[in-house]
Amino acid sequence: MIAAGFALALALAAAAPPYAPVTDARLAAAASDDGWLMYRRSYDSRGYAPFTEIGAQNVAQLRVVFTYATNLPQGHESPPVVNGRTMFVTTPLDRLIALDAVTGRVLWRYVHDLDVQALRAVCCDVVNRGVALYGSNVYFGTLDDRLIALDARTGRVVWKRVVVPVGKSYAITGAPLAVDGKVITGVAGGEYGARGLLAAYDAVTGNLVWKRWTIPAPSEPGGTTWPPGMYLRGGGDTWITGSYDPLTRTLFWGTGNPGPWFAGVRPGANLYSNSVLALDVATGRMKWYFQFTPHDSWDFDGVNEMVLVDVVRGGARIPALVHADRNGYFVALDRRDGKFLYGVPFVKVTAMRGYTPSGQARMIAAEYPRAGRDTFTCPSASGGKNWYPIAYSPQTQLAYVPMLHLCANVHVTGKLANDYGYFGELSTTVAEPGHAGFGELGALDVHTGRKRWSYQSRYPWTGGVLTTASGLVFSGNAEGDFFAFDARSGKVLWKTRLSSGIVGVPTTYRVDGRQYVAVYAGYGGGVSAFGGPAAALTANKPRGGRLYVFALGAR
Repeated sequence: MIAAGFALALALAAAAPPYAPVTDARLAAAASDDGWLMYRRSYDSRGYAPFTEIGAQNVAQLRVVFTYATNLPQGHESPPVVNGRTMFVTTPLDRLIALDAVTGRVLWRYVHDLDVQALRAVCCDVVNRGVALYGSNVYFGTLDDRLIALDARTGRVVWKRVVVPVGKSYAITGAPLAVDGKVITGVAGGEYGARGLLAAYDAVTGNLVWKRWTIPAPSEPGGTTWPPGMYLRGGGDTWITGSYDPLTRTLFWGTGNPGPWFAGVRPGANLYSNSVLALDVATGRMKWYFQFTPHDSWDFDGVNEMVLVDVVRGGARIPALVHADRNGYFVALDRRDGKFLYGVPFVKVTAMRGYTPSGQARMIAAEYPRAGRDTFTCPSASGGKNWYPIAYSPQTQLAYVPMLHLCANVHVTGKLANDYGYFGELSTTVAEPGHAGFGELGALDVHTGRKRWSYQSRYPWTGGVLTTASGLVFSGNAEGDFFAFDARSGKVLWKTRLSSGIVGVPTTYRVDGRQYVAVYAGYGGGVSAFGGPAAALTANKPRGGRLYVFALGAR
């Protein structure tokens, strides 16, 4: 079956549109490219496109140009990535499709021969969040921990590397990042007793260039923040794509929760879990780190995207990164040295009282889960914001954040490992008290963290965000509504109902001067399974993946 599919790929690719190689120079200038060349469009992870053809005056004229149905019922989280007239989307269970970005014609398909043993170490749905492009190749990771390079024109396998052997409690769900001739991938597995890592491979040969463990050994800096031996199963996984500053040649990559979940068995800050790591792109050497939630006991992964912006503080313009953390705080750091600038809550938070002026998290000891009683916590393990990426507009200087209003009752089990994972506690999701709905899209001022406007939703806000130079913000929710908002006021300018809830990431691109907007519908992922009342609200929503591509009506 696989071989037959590959033969079809070659036959279809014979009529493929021209494909321009994706060079280092093009990636460095991706913010101004007509395509969408990487996970968040550009290395700064802004999710912003400088396009103006579709604006407030005509967005209501958007029409569906084509759709593509995957016939898979799981969560569809991949952003459409576009080079020229070729679009790449991934699906659940590790399939990669190349389409004509104008007509939707299938150019080729690749179906990974997935080792199903690996699915025992996959949390929160069998998803894939997309690809990286470099040269004439397209790269993606798999649930059984492979990094694969395919010829972008034909779908032919160029090389395949085992990042971690099957059976080691890892998975790859995030999109890799191509930078400086390397393809860099993170891993997932914090719920299964894995030890987080980043790995960089030569984009041409597939040879390993460097590997960086995120949880230090006892002899390494930070190693004494763990009890003896626990670092080997310490979590800190790297499952969301990082950002990159070409001026300083620095990667910024987030790390996930420590393991096991229950903090009572691992005294200490548990470095470098729930952190952002600033790494030298050539070697993986750590330049600095910042820990958003030390000694985490609530699954407050720090993996959410690091968006590179300039902020003004005390009259000075500072090269910074902003980050909407699962712990419910919007944090800004000086990206040169990790110096803390501010941290502002954007949802209800009970486990911490913010940060000291130097950036130390002020955790509340009495709010930690403990044996013999349930502990009520806000936000829930789904976070004040889950992985769904924010967007930033340099025109409005606002960050557009998909928010969740969920809390939890946490129960200590006394058993660290069970058939599902490496926990020591159970979490039951409940509604946030005093809040009418489960979702919100909020616009935050990056200089202060202050909320400028908000759109409330009964349904969880589970779509990624896109913003454009024409003053639009695109995003969608679990009900399947896809919106265009006015970027300055939050006014709804356009809305359409798609075939399923949205956990996809919208992108936009231009071909021959015509602008397109693309997004996956196909509900699934963690909130759909573990969102308590929010999951119940969406339990009967249609499932099934379908890519939608919009453009203005006939010209």
